[in-house]
Amino acid sequence: MTYQHIGVIGAGSWGTALALVAARAGRRVTLWARDASHAAHMAETRTNTRYLPGIDLPTEISPTADRAALADADAVLLVAPAQTLRAVAGQFADLLPPDCPAVICAKGIEFSTGALMSEVLAEVMPARCIAALSGPTFAGEVARGLPTAVTLACTDRDIAMRLTESLATPTFRPYASTDVIGVEVAGAMKNVIAIACGFVIGRGLGENARASLITRSMVEIQRLAVAKGGSAATLMGLGGVGDLMLSCASTQSRNFAFGVLIGQGMPVADAIARPDVVVEGVHTARAIPGLANALRVEMPICSAVARVLHDNSDIGQEMAGLLSRPLRDEGRHQ
Repeated sequence: MTYQHIGVIGAGSWGTALALVAARAGRRVTLWARDASHAAHMAETRTNTRYLPGIDLPTEISPTADRAALADADAVLLVAPAQTLRAVAGQFADLLPPDCPAVICAKGIEFSTGALMSEVLAEVMPARCIAALSGPTFAGEVARGLPTAVTLACTDRDIAMRLTESLATPTFRPYASTDVIGVEVAGAMKNVIAIACGFVIGRGLGENARASLITRSMVEIQRLAVAKGGSAATLMGLGGVGDLMLSCASTQSRNFAFGVLIGQGMPVADAIARPDVVVEGVHTARAIPGLANALRVEMPICSAVARVLHDNSDIGQEMAGLLSRPLRDEGRHQ
């Protein structure tokens, strides 16, 4: 049995793209925007000109700024940025039906607490079924109906399957998983690695360096995922290596493009200050040193990115430090 009324909380480019997916899957969709004028403009023009211009919104999608419109939702997709998810989800905690699963569609770690998004929701929405959707996705391609596959994880396999059936279309294929933690860690950390790859390309260090960086970063992501209780096998799926490949190799990736600017010499503060650009990897990187220390996990690449972004460290010095680390057996991951 599929979920018939899908609520999408967050009307940016990704939220709108997922609303289109749900509508194409035959669902009734309520697309919530915090800005009432933005919601009204979408309802009138039937397009999201602010974040996803040129894509028509079908009649199955109802844009609104009224939270009460989601009171009878069968399932909700939470698409607010990671650092604001706690506040946004809190607005809906007592409004949604008790059996309405909440699907996390943001990728990041809350820098102020080091918490994964599922851990944030467990505090804000206790006793609610929590799922996570992740994978190699650019919102514009999903919105245009180009072929896409993702991972949709929920500890309750039956609900995971029900969610995948509710969102599947001929061009959008969700694969079910029960490893919420592994999917979340991979989705959050790939943003940090994408920034690192941007450093490499911006500095002109070559494709050998980028490929090596991606490969060794997978080891770090695996360490963190396992330490948090996830499965190493998840990292070989769409939410792991699939998402990492996409984010580290295309200028459509905001995190990669941001890293390129830094690698080319733009001051970090200037790159961060660009208008209307949310680079989740910057905030996630801030949480890494404390999280790695608390879990006793070795994450030299991710920690180096954190120092460049938040401690004014030099990229060249950090690269030299990584290359001068003691030689070791490649199979020694732990």
